[in-house]
Amino acid sequence: MAGSGPLGVPAARWKRHIVRQLRQRDRAQKALFLELMPAYNRLLEKAELLTWISEKLQPEPNDVTPTALQGPWEEDSGPDSDEVPSPTTLRVKWQEEEEGLRRVCGEMAYQVVEKSAALGALESTLEERQSRLAALEAHVVELQEARSRHARQVDAQRELNAAQRAAYEALCAHARLQEAALRRLEEEARDLLERLVQRKARAAAERNLRLERHEKAKQARVSLELKKAAKRTVSISESPNTVSQGMREEAESLAPTAEPLSLKSEAGDKWKRPFRSASATSLTLSRCVDVVKELLDFKKRRGHSVGGAPEQRYQSIPVCVAARPPTQVQDVLDAHLSEVNAVCFGPSSSLLATGGADRLIQLWNVVGGRLEADQTLEGAGGSITSVDFDPSGSQVLAATYNQAAQLWKVGEVQSKETLSGHTDKVTAAKFKLTRHQAVTGSRDRTVKEWDLGRAYCSRTINVLSYCNDVVCGDHVIISGHYDQKIRFWDSRVPCCTQVIPVQGRVTSLNLSYDQLHLLSCSRDDTLKVIDLRVSNIRQVFRADGFRCGSDWTKAVFSPDRSYALAGSWDGALYIWDVDTGKLEGSLRGPHCTAINAVAWCASGSHVVSVDQARKVVLWR
Repeated sequence: MAGSGPLGVPAARWKRHIVRQLRQRDRAQKALFLELMPAYNRLLEKAELLTWISEKLQPEPNDVTPTALQGPWEEDSGPDSDEVPSPTTLRVKWQEEEEGLRRVCGEMAYQVVEKSAALGALESTLEERQSRLAALEAHVVELQEARSRHARQVDAQRELNAAQRAAYEALCAHARLQEAALRRLEEEARDLLERLVQRKARAAAERNLRLERHEKAKQARVSLELKKAAKRTVSISESPNTVSQGMREEAESLAPTAEPLSLKSEAGDKWKRPFRSASATSLTLSRCVDVVKELLDFKKRRGHSVGGAPEQRYQSIPVCVAARPPTQVQDVLDAHLSEVNAVCFGPSSSLLATGGADRLIQLWNVVGGRLEADQTLEGAGGSITSVDFDPSGSQVLAATYNQAAQLWKVGEVQSKETLSGHTDKVTAAKFKLTRHQAVTGSRDRTVKEWDLGRAYCSRTINVLSYCNDVVCGDHVIISGHYDQKIRFWDSRVPCCTQVIPVQGRVTSLNLSYDQLHLLSCSRDDTLKVIDLRVSNIRQVFRADGFRCGSDWTKAVFSPDRSYALAGSWDGALYIWDVDTGKLEGSLRGPHCTAINAVAWCASGSHVVSVDQARKVVLWR
C-alpha cells in the first residue's frame, strides 16, 4: 500500500518509532562517554601527580647510607624509625601505586578505544538507517504521487461510467419505446391479417355457394337428360322413321307415369325392356358413367374447396395386395457426406428421396434391385430432418434446421419455394391430400398449414410442446410431441379435438393407407398402434434389444398394414406382425450405428433404411 511501511504499519508511526530508538541509543552512548571522560581526566591528573612526587622523592647521592656501614648504635634507633618511614620505603610504595595507576590507566584507555570503535559502528549504522529512511521517504512520496494519480484516474473513470450509464438508460428508454411501437404494429398487422382472412373466407364461402348452386343446376340438367335418354326405346325390326316415331309414342305414353326415383331403378327398368336398340343402350350407359363422375367431382369440390377454387385431389390408394417382410440386403451405399436423417418413397415405388445433415436431398431410382443416383437437390439452408413427396410424385417437400421448410420440383436442382415463419428448427413437413397444401411442425411449439400456390401460411396452431412429427388425414392433423402426447387437430376448427398420452417422447407418426390406424414410435422404446375409429391404443410393440437411437427415429406401417417396421440404436431392423402383435423377426446387416429412418414402398416389394453413418440400405 502507498501509505504503509514494510510490516503494514502506517508510515508516520514507524518513522516516529525509528527516530525514538535512535535518540535513546544516542542518550545511552552519550552518558557512557560522559562518565568515561571524567574518569580518564582524573587518571591523567593522578599520573601527573605521581610523576611529580616521584621526581621529588628521588634521593640525593650523599644521603644514601649503606646498611652494612651502620653500626650497632644505629639499631637502637628502630622504634624511632617506624614513626618516620624511610624514603626507600616511600619510593617503593609510590612505585607500586604508580604501577597500579598505570594498569588502571591502560585498562581505561583500552575501554576508551573499544567504546570509540562501538561508537563508530553505531554512527555507521545510524547513517545507514538514515539513508534507508530517506529512501523510504522518497518511495513514500512516489507512492503518494501514484495514489493521487490513480485517484484522478478513478474519478475520470467514474465520470465516464456515469456518462455511459446515462447513455445506456437513454438507449433502454428508446428501445422500450421502439418495442411498444413494434408491438402496436404487430397487433395492427394481426388485425389486418385477420380481417383479410375473414374477408377471403367470406369470399370463398360465397364462391363455394355459387359453385354449389351451379353444380346442382348442372346435376339437375344431367339427371333430366339421363331420364329422357332412359325412356327412349325402339324395336330392332323397325325402320329408322318407325324407330323415331316409336320413341316419341313411347315417351308420350310414359310421360303420365311416375318418374324413376334413382339411377339404380332406371338401370333395372332398362334391362326389363326387351326391344331397346343397342345404340340406345350404349347411350344410356355412357350417360350414367358421365353423371357418376360429375357427381363425384362435385362432391370432392364441395368438400375440399380452398379459397373457392377447385383443386385436384390425389387419393393415396396402395397397389400392394399383401406385403412381405424384408429378408435380405440388395444394395448398400454411402449416400451423403454426413448422417442421413430422412427417407421417403415416391408414389411410383421406383423413386426414392433421402435427406441428411449435409443439407442435400438425393433422389434415387430403384432399378433391378440396385439404387441408381438420379438427381441432387441443393439449396437447403440447414440439416434435412424430413422429406415427403406430393401425391403426384412431382414435388419434394423437406423440413430443415434453418427454421423453414423448402419445396423442390423433381427435375430442378434449386429450391422452388421456401416456407419461412417458424422461429425454431422445423422437424416435420408433410403434404396434405392435395399437392397445393402442406403442414409443418417445429420446435417452436407450433404447427402451420401452408398454401403452396402462394407460399402463404394459412393457419398457425399453438401445440403447447415441441413437435417432432406430423401426419395428415382428410380433415385432421395429428402431431406427436416432446411432452409424451399425441394431439389431434381438426383442420376446419381452431381447436384440439383429442389428446392421447403415451409413455415417452414421441419420435415419429405414420398413418395407414386406409387412415384408420396410426403408428407411433417413442423414446420408451415401444411402438404403439392407435385405432382412430375408437381413438384408443390398440397394441404396444416391444422387443429385447430394441431401443430408439434418437429423438427423430422413424417407424412405418407396411402398405397393407400387416407389419410395423422400425430401426434400433444398434443398427438392427425390427418387424412386428400387427395382427398377432408378435415380433416377426429382426434383421442385422450393414448398419453399424443407429438407424434414423425407414421407408416401405407402396408396392410392398422394397424397404430402405438410413443410419447415422451415411449409409442407405435397400432390402427385399
